[in-house]
Amino acid sequence: MAGKLVCLFEGLKPTIAMVMIQITFGGIHVLYKLAKNDGMSMKIMIAYRMIFASASMVPLALILERNSRPRLTGRIFFLGFILGMFGGSLTHNLYVESLVLTSATFVAAMTNLTPALTFIMATILRMERLAIGTDAGKAKVLGTILSIGGAMIFTFYKGIGINVWTTNINLLHHHAMTTSKQTSAKEALGALLGVGSGVSIAIWMIIQAKLSKVYPPYSATALTSICASIQSVAYAMCTEEWAAWKLGWNIRLLTVVYTGVIGSGLMIALMAWVARMRGALFISSFYPLLLIIVAIVGSLMLDELLHLGSILGAVFIILGLYSVLWGKGKETMEATQLNPLRSSKDSELRDVTVQG
Repeated sequence: MAGKLVCLFEGLKPTIAMVMIQITFGGIHVLYKLAKNDGMSMKIMIAYRMIFASASMVPLALILERNSRPRLTGRIFFLGFILGMFGGSLTHNLYVESLVLTSATFVAAMTNLTPALTFIMATILRMERLAIGTDAGKAKVLGTILSIGGAMIFTFYKGIGINVWTTNINLLHHHAMTTSKQTSAKEALGALLGVGSGVSIAIWMIIQAKLSKVYPPYSATALTSICASIQSVAYAMCTEEWAAWKLGWNIRLLTVVYTGVIGSGLMIALMAWVARMRGALFISSFYPLLLIIVAIVGSLMLDELLHLGSILGAVFIILGLYSVLWGKGKETMEATQLNPLRSSKDSELRDVTVQG
């Protein structure tokens, strides 16, 4: 009996890890809102996050990959610099600005668009076949249409408000930063920035696949974080005053440490472990859990009111996500049967994305 329980727990480890990761990323959304509510510059917050992420990932890379890391060439550094922009500085700045202008639930929903956007970008760049005549191709096209349609419903249709539960907790009450009080123009801009963040992540995933073939995962993540730090600090220094960089023992310090060390450091390392255990598609299948967590937390603690359009849009996005993942999984299975070694290597860490 004890042996069966141990085996069951061992089998559930990746699932438990992914649930922990999504809860952690849900906390990032709340902290972003609280830090902004405290008056912290989003540009400076991202700069600090990238700095703390680098500080946590560099030691991991030095220790775990000291014997497997090849020489850093100009091409590898260039790829790392581009990845630092699309997977770090640009993505996160667009992401947090979208979060400020819309809601935590909205940006969490946009995360689920990543596989569909990646499929579109890869098809345009002729890195992936449309294969509309196959079941896998049809599923990916259908999923992409559902995801984009869901995002449009989420953005442009509100419908009736749905108050699932009521509490007296509103962590943003003092500044009244609620989605219901924002103008439609700001919401439209926030939606555009959210989609832009998703496109940036899709580009990152495509380029990351190239770097992963010539550079080990932790070292690649550390290099990306360092480049993102340089870019984010330069951007923030050009737009913000020196006084705004000051951190105290407050929500600002908690936010940058939590998002940098835990969100962009430990959780990325944990996702890499899960990817090796179960594969990249297993990780992507947990994206909707973040949306559910953020929707609950937003309603309970951030006074975010759910609307019929939000729920319908989220359902379409999630259905689209799983349709794309099913198609990709079927395609990968067929490719693995033809060339097992190459397929497993190519897909090992490709979908370890920078959520939150």
